[in-house]
Amino acid sequence: MKIFDPTASPKPRELELPPAPARLEGARLVLVENTKFNSETLLRKLAERLGRKHGTTVSGVHRKRSPSHEIEEGVIPGLRRRADLVISGIGD
Repeated sequence: MKIFDPTASPKPRELELPPAPARLEGARLVLVENTKFNSETLLRKLAERLGRKHGTTVSGVHRKRSPSHEIEEGVIPGLRRRADLVISGIGD
């Protein structure tokens, strides 16, 4: 059982983010859907517009366990290989 102390401050984590692509033209997108109502619909419509305007393509969709969960560490390397840009969306 994990017990969390609500008075403790979170430990900062160093993020290793790759540089943003210089251009969107032809970029490969991975969509991260958080399971909220309409999340995937919103992401797909955004991807469709980006595709029409910039020629981007969706190279994958990752579904999180719930909106409050982070992307699993083991999944991140695969997302980096498959995408030039990852878009995480919400719904409701």
